[in-house]
Amino acid sequence: MIASLTMWDADARLGGRQVLDGADLEVHAGELVAVVGPNGAGKSSLIRAFAGLLPLTGGVARLQGDDVRTLSARQRAERVAYLPQERRIAWNLPAIEIAALGAPFLSGGAARAAAQAALDEVEAGHLADRGVAEMSGGERARVLLARALAAPAKALLVDEPIAGLDPDAQLLVLERLKARARAGQAVLVSLHDLTLAARYADRVAVLHEGWAVADGAPLDALTPDIMARVFGLSARWIETPDGPLLSGLRYSPGSGSGVRSGSSPDTVA
Repeated sequence: MIASLTMWDADARLGGRQVLDGADLEVHAGELVAVVGPNGAGKSSLIRAFAGLLPLTGGVARLQGDDVRTLSARQRAERVAYLPQERRIAWNLPAIEIAALGAPFLSGGAARAAAQAALDEVEAGHLADRGVAEMSGGERARVLLARALAAPAKALLVDEPIAGLDPDAQLLVLERLKARARAGQAVLVSLHDLTLAARYADRVAVLHEGWAVADGAPLDALTPDIMARVFGLSARWIETPDGPLLSGLRYSPGSGSGVRSGSSPDTVA
């Protein structure tokens, strides 16, 4: 089966800095993959490369089997929906009009219906006619997520969707993304909260200095050694009635020494 999102040995530079350095990743339909890592690890760059917004200088990124570089902007937009970190909206448009922008290839009525359904999905249907400039930051974040969810795409690329949200809103967003994966979409989401990544993701990819040093089920990817070397944290897994739970996160002085240059994924110094 062809993966919905595939990246092999990807390199990319941004502002003269290497932001992807041999990155590998696959995301299949029906799977939610969380990409985590310290600031500057390459999470947003990896997502932007899949969207065709950051050109690769080496390697390849594919959408449903086709090299991103061979696809037009329209073809990319038909295959993936993208939610960037940036939440600014230039115009004070009603929420339903913002959400409808996620379905530009549908007719006006169909796009509006998809937008309303997406707003309802994130429990923002009551905001449909309100201008986004009149909303709180959390409300605006839901509207922008609805814009991505309104797209009839096979894959979702979601960059830090829960940053700055209240805990209940964070859980709502991740529940909705999990439901989308269960419905058959490929979902790639970048997160800073390791506990939530471990709780909701089918797989976790740990990025460090532009490459994946671990990729697997949360229990396998977020090992004590990876946590110490990449994040400078100590943590433990505990058994609960709902399965393993990442617990006890705390700063660990003297750790965080990083991954040895030239190591293969899943291997640390």
